Amino acid sequence: MKNKRMNKLKRELKVTEDGSHTFYMPDLDEHYHSTHGAIQESMHIFLNAGFHFAQQEPLHILEIGFGTGLNCFLTVTEAEKQKRKVIYHSIELYPLEKELIENLNYAEQTNMEASEMFQKLHSCEWNTDVQINENFTLHKLQGDLIEFNFPSKYDLVYFDAFAPDVQPDLWSQAIFEKIYQATTSEAILTTYCTKGIVKRALRAAGFKVKRLPGPPGKREMLRATRIDDFEPIKTIEQL
Repeated sequence: MKNKRMNKLKRELKVTEDGSHTFYMPDLDEHYHSTHGAIQESMHIFLNAGFHFAQQEPLHILEIGFGTGLNCFLTVTEAEKQKRKVIYHSIELYPLEKELIENLNYAEQTNMEASEMFQKLHSCEWNTDVQINENFTLHKLQGDLIEFNFPSKYDLVYFDAFAPDVQPDLWSQAIFEKIYQATTSEAILTTYCTKGIVKRALRAAGFKVKRLPGPPGKREMLRATRIDDFEPIKTIEQL
């Protein structure tokens, strides 16, 4: 997800420490992924702490920020290994251009046989269900998270927006309340951001927050669990 000026910003392809690619936006001094390793960061935060932790079957996933498609690619790969049914929704306001996507090396770094799969995730139609394989259905939602009404209920949320310093509106109590309303009983949310304001906003919206060890280069990450029948808190100052 990006604000209305981000789609015009320059993106430079960078190689992270595990050999996988990310993009750097010099105007914002912001990377799409950890420079310590894009793939290992996504595996640690979203797959190991989220996908492998959630028990629902089929598993309904919501991703905040489709971006490079890395989280989706790793999830479809893992779902295929486990023969696990997944319905995957991902919201993005400004999809990346085709020429940028073609340079990403995620398939080369993980499984060359999945190269066509990675391209399919990006080339398939937006705002409709697309059957990627017999176990995985993708629905890419093009829209603004702040204004969007979700069409489904989710068991697992990958919260992968740019950092609060860049996109403060997306880390607010109001956004997490919207996600709370769009999640199932005891749903979980994982994110790389551990700032105090994020933890307070999650708690105020109805989530129990737990700090977990982070990926290389980051001490901690968060996993939040939905508290059923939670009575909303008016402001985070009440916490």
